[in-house]
Amino acid sequence: MITVDFNRVGIKPGDRILDVGCGTGRHVCAAYRFKNVTAIGVDINYNDLLEAGNRLINVKKPENESGTYGTIVTDITSLPFKDNFFDLLICSEVLEHIRDQKTAVYEIIRVLKPGRNLVVSVPRYFPERICWAISPEYRNEKNGHIRIYKKPELVALLENGGVKKWAVRFAHSLHTPYWWLKCLVGPSREDSMLVNLYHRFLVWDIMKHPKVTRFLDNLLNPILGKSIVLYFQKTE
Repeated sequence: MITVDFNRVGIKPGDRILDVGCGTGRHVCAAYRFKNVTAIGVDINYNDLLEAGNRLINVKKPENESGTYGTIVTDITSLPFKDNFFDLLICSEVLEHIRDQKTAVYEIIRVLKPGRNLVVSVPRYFPERICWAISPEYRNEKNGHIRIYKKPELVALLENGGVKKWAVRFAHSLHTPYWWLKCLVGPSREDSMLVNLYHRFLVWDIMKHPKVTRFLDNLLNPILGKSIVLYFQKTE
């Protein structure tokens, strides 16, 4: 599922795009589809990066379009790039895992060019708080979420690092009940019929994008959106 609205960020041919904490590559692959861009995905998990690399190989681009891509194993608190190097930086569902959040924010802003966009998403406070309340297993998962952000706190953290917020939206409302159900039955359980049926529905929705579920998702996002998505511009 794609959390970032790429139509908002004005990608141009020749842009360098960095997806920090790219996981298995959902956003770096989406970015690489744009014309003549360089799309780089970095993550600390080697196995996830292998999958991301395989997905990038299979991205289909029109014959008259080119571009480059790459994946690098690295830590968000020590990015191996020069200052002011990237035209767009994506950090989706990452900061809630990072203990040294201030260093992470410094690094992602350091490598972004002045005047260019940073998109950050994290779990939204209200749905995430319910997950923590329902399931100790969920909140104590190894390498899981170590904090829940409130919007003003996250905005202040990033703006203090040298960016300015220009937009905010909520996303993935249809995913919120799924995670509440998983927490109720146990996040590690795989034999819950209801949870498995809901998961099949979400996969179908992601693959097919039917109009009715897109309408429902957009309608419910202000109330039930699982993620908060913040758009910033680096100050000059």
